[in-house]
Amino acid sequence: MDDFYNERDYENIRKDKYTFSVMSRIIGEECTLRLSDHERIIFCFTGQPFPVWIWTADDAAPEEMEKAYLIARDESLLDGEHRFNVKYELAEYFIKRGKKDGLDLSIQTNLFAYDCPAPIEPSSVVDGQLHKCTAEDIDALVDFFDMFHNSVGIDKKSKEEYRTDAENCVKSECLYLWKNTEGEFVSSCLWHPVNDLASIGLVFTKDEYRRKHYAEHLVYQVTKIVSDAGYLAMLYTDADYAASNACYEKIGYILRGKLCTVG
Repeated sequence: MDDFYNERDYENIRKDKYTFSVMSRIIGEECTLRLSDHERIIFCFTGQPFPVWIWTADDAAPEEMEKAYLIARDESLLDGEHRFNVKYELAEYFIKRGKKDGLDLSIQTNLFAYDCPAPIEPSSVVDGQLHKCTAEDIDALVDFFDMFHNSVGIDKKSKEEYRTDAENCVKSECLYLWKNTEGEFVSSCLWHPVNDLASIGLVFTKDEYRRKHYAEHLVYQVTKIVSDAGYLAMLYTDADYAASNACYEKIGYILRGKLCTVG
């Protein structure tokens, strides 16, 4: 396995461009771990608290899955502190193989990957409007980052780290809030370009403002911005959160792929 990437790695990831779009973005960045045979297996890990991404070919043989497992073990990733975003076949192999080593691995999250080739305007009516974030909104954004990650229970950081993230997103002009008619920020959403795709994230609505369709309108507006900029919007969702997935589907998102998080 090499500790560098090349064009063959991008070609392989493009075979699963929806489910592994994040990997195609971070593989070229500074990583704590990046290993590839440029054909069948690619590892990418940026550091805690983020998951280890492992790409394997769809027809990966048991010996290739064993190779991936041994790499994870030899790199001290099977220590109970790391999580893995993988295809279901590799997840099942890791769980069964881990039992032989006394490890209690399991699927923690089922993920759907959606894209939106043609945004559909929501039929619901809401008050308020889209708000593009500026430096004046940093404090509010730190709260949204904190609430979002506490809600999903992963990738938690300190308030200062969230502040750095918020400042970077504001600089890249990719972060939006929904402001209701009372002037309250009620929902958040951001997007990042990933080659020809744009990854939608940080979709969160404050508890007291849920079921009022704010997130639906916010994501639709941001998706339109992404589309107008020449990108194809995509996002990951918790496959078990039916209400959220139905919301995305109503505004034009189409299910394209599935993966899971093992820990």
